[in-house]
Amino acid sequence: MLIQEFVKDQIFSPVLIASALRTTKSEIAGTLGLGKDVFSRASRVRARKTQVRLRQMLEILNRVEAETGTTLAAYAWFRSEPLPGFGGATPDLLLRQGKADQVHAYLDRVMAGGYA
Repeated sequence: MLIQEFVKDQIFSPVLIASALRTTKSEIAGTLGLGKDVFSRASRVRARKTQVRLRQMLEILNRVEAETGTTLAAYAWFRSEPLPGFGGATPDLLLRQGKADQVHAYLDRVMAGGYA
């Protein structure tokens, strides 16, 4: 997955992301802890918080896709895999809590052959 594929008009496009993940914009918003109507107005789509969360999700999915084999499998992992050492929190929950950097650190450890 190339992150640039999800950029339209110099912002991350929820429409392109939802299409690639075979889901809805509302589900993406919920997964990221954003209001379901966040993608209904251009000003909200362009908001810093919205764009940061979309970018963080895409970065994590991009890293995990190599291990899971497909973007859809990476998205399923992102939404449902409880991470050891985080009290069973899933990557999407950690992202919503502003802890995307901790998900990256976890992935760094696992990909380096270490234990989670």
